[in-house]
This record gives sequence, C-alpha cells and structure tokens, in this order.
Amino acid sequence: MSKAKEKAHGELERVIDAVADSYRLGRGIDKLESAALPSQRKVAEALRHLEHVIYMGCYSARELDDVNLRHHIGDHLYTAFDMLVEQTARATAYYRDGATEPSADDTARCRKVVLEVFAAIPALREAADRDVRAAFDGDPAAGSIEEIIFSYPGVQAITVYRIAHEFYLRGVPMIPRIMTEDAHGRTGIDIHPGATVGRGFFIDHGTGIVIGETTVIGNNVKIYQGVTLGALAIERDERGAVVRGAKRHPTIEDDVTIYAGAKILGGETVIGRGSVVGGNVWLTESIPPNTRVTYSAARGCEMQAIQAVTPVRRKRAAGEASD
Repeated sequence: MSKAKEKAHGELERVIDAVADSYRLGRGIDKLESAALPSQRKVAEALRHLEHVIYMGCYSARELDDVNLRHHIGDHLYTAFDMLVEQTARATAYYRDGATEPSADDTARCRKVVLEVFAAIPALREAADRDVRAAFDGDPAAGSIEEIIFSYPGVQAITVYRIAHEFYLRGVPMIPRIMTEDAHGRTGIDIHPGATVGRGFFIDHGTGIVIGETTVIGNNVKIYQGVTLGALAIERDERGAVVRGAKRHPTIEDDVTIYAGAKILGGETVIGRGSVVGGNVWLTESIPPNTRVTYSAARGCEMQAIQAVTPVRRKRAAGEASD
C-alpha cells in the first residue's frame, strides 16, 4: 500500500471513530434498535398485494374468471395478512416499549385489526370505483377506466390513502404513514392517512399536492397539481411544545374544484359547497358556498358568486383547461 493511501486510511479510521462516538450522545437519531422497527419494504410489498385485490382485473398476470377469482384473491390476502400482522405488531410494540419483541397480546390484537381492515375491502372497492369514475368523467383525455387505473397517479395515491386510513382509524402507529409515504414517493402526492376524504375524489395530474392530517374533504371534489391543503401555523403550548391533534387544516365541502397551485390554509378555513378556487390563489379564510375565487397579479384575489350552479356550467364559467 502506498504511503498516501495508508495515510488516507488512517484519516478514514479517525472519521469512523468520530461517527461511532456520535452515536453515544443519547439523541433521538442515535437509537440502534432498527431490528425491532417495522420493515418499510414488507409494508410496501403487502400494499402491492392489496392494490392487486382492489383492481384484480387490471393487475393480475393470470387469466381470471368466476371459478378461480376467489383463489387468486386468497393468494394475495393470505400473504398480505401475515406481513401486516407482523409489521403492525412490531410498530405497536416499538411505540409502547421501544426495542422489544411484540407480545402474544400484541400479535392477537393486530390480527383482529388487520382482519377488520380486510373486511372493509368491498367498501374500499366501492370507493375506488367512485374515484376512478370521477377521474374518467372529469378528464376528457382519459381513454378508458383501465388507463386511469394503470397510469393516473392521483388514483394510485387515493387508493393507498384509503387503505392507510383504515389502519389510522384503528390507532395503528407508523404503518399508515409508511403506506402513504410509499405512494408519495411513487406519485409525488402527499396525503396524510389521517385526512378525511369523501367519495368521488379526483386528483388531476397531481404532482406536488399536499393534504394535511386534519383536512376534511367532501364528496365530488376535484383538485389539480401543486395544491396545498395545509396548516396556517403550528400551535404550541405554554412550554413551547407542539400541540398535537388540533384541527389545523381546512375543510373542503362537496362539489368544490381547486385549480393548480392554490394554497388553502388553516383549521378554521372552510371552502363552501360548489365553489371554485382559481390557480395560485392563497386562502386563509372561509368562503361561502357557490363562490369563485380568482387571482391576478394586478388585482390580487377576487371573489364572485357563481350563478345557477351545476357541474357543467361551473366548469364553463371557470374556464377549466382540458387536456
């Protein structure tokens, strides 16, 4: 070994010692119990199985008919069941005690939770059908239902959100967020699993959308890329600690359209039913039902009542762009 290389190795050894020493400081990032944590890879793999079950006709590589359908559904659900029981039990035990193995009670409870979520799959498929149809009816560029399921990131993100939300409602730690962050990485759409989203939700294009934890979205809502449904400010208590669980994100009522780049912030902000929020609008206060809000650099934000509100007339009045 050359002297230069030997010297470099000596310096690298000192760096390694310094990094190892930095793990002895007792900070949150210094924990070494990763073996006890749930596996992101296994959660994502289980999620793929559930997505296949929801859209079996699109994702199956094997020929399906009424005779073998049940068998193929069973293949996916048995595999996903074992994975998710193990991973939810790991998350439960870790959040309670840190680096410990799940107890028999943890595993038994998680079996019950996963079975409850799986029992909701027919209802999730009904919701998925409404979401896919909203995309087909709302986008003239859509060639078919199958094209939407295969290639629309909004549908993929919403489907994963709806699965994750079922786990969130049952108090499962970490796993719902792993699921929605997996979808976030694939689609560029960030939907917190705690958000409440109604039927017929259509995300068009989708990149850069953020939907916060306490957002409430009604039925038949359509949003475009770059929209943020976020918090106005982070509330803190008298000790300076972040207040958790408060309503921080807006409420979007039924039949609302929100165009690209709009930012709607605050837990008390309500966008009234049938309203249209134009591109790049910044809202931190409520607007009444059937209101159009637009933005221009010269005039800022302007509000206007929408007359004779119907989906078709609202679309024409707003000058909605189509692909």
